[in-house]
Amino acid sequence: MRHPGHGELTYPEHGLTGIFARGLSGQDHGNGADPTGRDSVTAPGYRWVHKSIVVGSGRAVYERLAEGILSWEIQRGAGLAVRGPDRAVPGARVISGFGLGDLRLPVPCQVVWAQEPVATVDPDEQCGPARGEMAGFGYGTLPGHPASGEEAFIARFGEDGAVRFDVLAFSKPAGLIFRLAAPVTTLSQRLITQRYLHAARRIAAGGSP
Repeated sequence: MRHPGHGELTYPEHGLTGIFARGLSGQDHGNGADPTGRDSVTAPGYRWVHKSIVVGSGRAVYERLAEGILSWEIQRGAGLAVRGPDRAVPGARVISGFGLGDLRLPVPCQVVWAQEPVATVDPDEQCGPARGEMAGFGYGTLPGHPASGEEAFIARFGEDGAVRFDVLAFSKPAGLIFRLAAPVTTLSQRLITQRYLHAARRIAAGGSP
């Protein structure tokens, strides 16, 4: 019997959220192509989600948020039980448990890209960073996940010192049962996204996620 999380990623265009993230942060200065990368999604039926909020300002806020993202605190703060390595690095596999108590649906994913924040000599430095500094990661669905697609969590530090948190995702139901339950799945995705946003605000403010 195959256990959740075994096998290969279940969708095309691995790392697409990273292209989107670089477009948002201004790191991708291409030749006029869509900076979100959405045009390169060739498989039909994927639904895109993008939520972005300002969570504070200054490098200290940015680094707290980046650390919270890369150490899975966003997921834990949203109520997910996380099993996997301590940090999000490319190739890492993680299983999040969605639900209450022992009644949790395993949702296995693999990290397909990750970016650490740029190190600074003076940790109290509050000046604006180089244009488009960002940190975060994206992970894709593995067999056993109810969806097929990719999700990313990003901290962005703007030229004006503002710190933003972004959630990016594209997905579609992984099978017939989940396609039939699509309205419920969409509602659940909205709920968990709102929880991610609340967790990011708490982490950025220096509180427990």
